[in-house]
Amino acid sequence: MRLAVGCAMWTHKAWPWHSVPAADRLRAYAGSCDAVEGNTTFYATPSPVTARSWADQVGPEFRFVPKFPRTVTHDRRFSGVEKDVRAFLDAVEPLGSRAWALWVQLPSAFAPADVPALGAFLRRLPRSFRYAVEVRHPSFFEDVTAAGALEQVLTASGAEWIPFDTTEFFRTPPGSDAERDAWTKKPRVARRATALTDRPIVRYLGRDDPARTVSGWQPWAETVAAWLREGRSPTVFVHTPDNADAPELARRFHADVRTRVPALEPLPRPVAVQPDPIETLRLF
Repeated sequence: MRLAVGCAMWTHKAWPWHSVPAADRLRAYAGSCDAVEGNTTFYATPSPVTARSWADQVGPEFRFVPKFPRTVTHDRRFSGVEKDVRAFLDAVEPLGSRAWALWVQLPSAFAPADVPALGAFLRRLPRSFRYAVEVRHPSFFEDVTAAGALEQVLTASGAEWIPFDTTEFFRTPPGSDAERDAWTKKPRVARRATALTDRPIVRYLGRDDPARTVSGWQPWAETVAAWLREGRSPTVFVHTPDNADAPELARRFHADVRTRVPALEPLPRPVAVQPDPIETLRLF
């Protein structure tokens, strides 16, 4: 029985390990969280050497969910992308089993009519990886037929549907600069809590107020607890607009689920980090 939790990135200026050497920040992050979203691969495919360095900094049960390059999903929309896909798959191969799922994030313009193209793309991918898809077009959350067609395509490929739950975030108007910025960028769709595989993945966006974030995730704590009892192995990523408290909140979510499923092993205590003396000197 395992629940992994993490954040959108492994370093942030507000986090304690931001003061350690850059090459050690992932290792320090992995002392608090055991999963991370791979947003950087959306913008640039890393070298296999870089991916190997990531794998070397974390334990064998750590979960990466790297995102397919935007050239594949947004710019070319699965057409003529063989070279980019091959480069991406070769790049993440050194992660081995740590590559928990490869993430196909689709733009809001990706509509139900585009689902056959997604299905053809997924069928061409090697079975040596698991895949997860995030959609943002409102029709997939409002039209039962559209949702069913997408589920059918995903199930045929053994792929998961990643929900990005922003319902708590959009419940009331923004109250900070970070919230106002996120207000214009984040998708506003209905909450979806159906797992298609034994590896459900959830992205949850709260507020900069930790109490609001915790209150808003209570339905997810119940859902994730139920998944664990069913024998699934979920991964939950906790976001807030400024992400300043995201690692602590991710750990708190894990503890919250554990109150419902006592058999769930607790996360290890966070590893203390030693600041980089050069970075420390720069503060003075």
